Amino acid sequence: MSATTFDIINPATEEFLQTVDLASLAETDALIARAAAAFETWRNVSPSDRALLLRRFAAAVDADLENLAQLEVRNAGHTIGNARWEAGNARDVISYYSAAPERHFGRQIPVAGGLDVTFHEPLGVVGIIVPWNFPMPIAAWGFAPALAAGNTVVLKPAELTPLTAMRLGELAREAGLPDGVLTIIPGKGSVVGARFVTHPAVRKVVFTGSTGVGKQIMAGCADQVKRVTLELGGKSANIVFADADLEAAAAAAPGGAFDNAGQDCCARSRILVEKSAYDSFLELLEPAVRAVKVGDPADESTVMGPLISARQRETVAGFVPSGAPIAFQGDVPEGPGFWFPPTVLAPDSFDDPAVREEIFGPVVVVVPFNDEADAVRIANDTEYGLSGSIWTQDIGRALRVARGVEAGNLSVNSHSSVRYSTPFGGFKQSGLGRELGPDALDSFSDVKNVFIAH
Repeated sequence: MSATTFDIINPATEEFLQTVDLASLAETDALIARAAAAFETWRNVSPSDRALLLRRFAAAVDADLENLAQLEVRNAGHTIGNARWEAGNARDVISYYSAAPERHFGRQIPVAGGLDVTFHEPLGVVGIIVPWNFPMPIAAWGFAPALAAGNTVVLKPAELTPLTAMRLGELAREAGLPDGVLTIIPGKGSVVGARFVTHPAVRKVVFTGSTGVGKQIMAGCADQVKRVTLELGGKSANIVFADADLEAAAAAAPGGAFDNAGQDCCARSRILVEKSAYDSFLELLEPAVRAVKVGDPADESTVMGPLISARQRETVAGFVPSGAPIAFQGDVPEGPGFWFPPTVLAPDSFDDPAVREEIFGPVVVVVPFNDEADAVRIANDTEYGLSGSIWTQDIGRALRVARGVEAGNLSVNSHSSVRYSTPFGGFKQSGLGRELGPDALDSFSDVKNVFIAH
């Protein structure tokens, strides 16, 4: 494999899939220049025509849904059920924002001596850097509102998982989006991603990934006062009170922690259980964890697939060393594939790295708490603040705890974090800005105020 190509490996079989060409710095500059030229035309496309093109794009994705899903199974090791949902989510996000060009209004503000109006002006070229854990939906979360607001987009998929992003770029062209409006640029983060940060024609960077890299991007963008949206790490709490439906909470916990093999910023990787219910909850949780079927992601009955790479498996294994406080584990297949068993830890100390650090794998800790105030304190005892869940039958308690927990996306008696029509983003070091919902549009435009004297 040369420096200008990357070999894509199926993480479930460790078999070679294909070689992808990686863009050089010169090629990246040329594609950014093309996007900047396309912006001058795209920004002036009528709202109704821009909406029509996005609807056609959504229809093209819908027609290719199964192909996209199967591609993600092979490239990312996602279970086929998850991959179909992810492709459908990308379609739905594009469809949702196809209504935006005709509905992203300015305002008329009453003032003395004339008329005052505001306009939403697109920024220009938007650079989007997509991670390997959810390549399709996260790509769409960035480019759909950006395009709807009148920007052009250059998008860098993760080196490990570029195939569905590349296919989405092909579908955009097939739907009639002009050249340069949505450009997929496979490449190294140190080349393509870094150039998004430094290139003066890129007016905004959208990044999803680790908090450490997000800090570097934010610092780099400061030099040009470049806008950023950052969706970063998480260490989300799943708070289970003694009055909750413990059977339902235990049955749902594996999905909240082990979905996508735990490679999810929203993973509820800390289960906090009220002391009086702790033992009962663990007894209910064990059969639910052991029932998680790990294996061939193309099999319709599989619940959890492999980790993305051997390197990621090594990282996850580092949180479960010899002698780790393992309460119980699930099973994994023998043979090739980057497998790691669903693992539940019952640590004695809050200083255990598995309690404090983002693992990004199928490992969850179960920690007792004393009362409501203690639950909120433990939930907030982290640098992160992305998601979380609260299990209780007391709606007053649910609201109090939801207001007290420092996180951007909370669910009561559920682990659902993402809806394309509602805002998504984190508190503290889990990120900056909001994706999805109506809020995202404003982050891809500037407000221009115009006063007209009588």
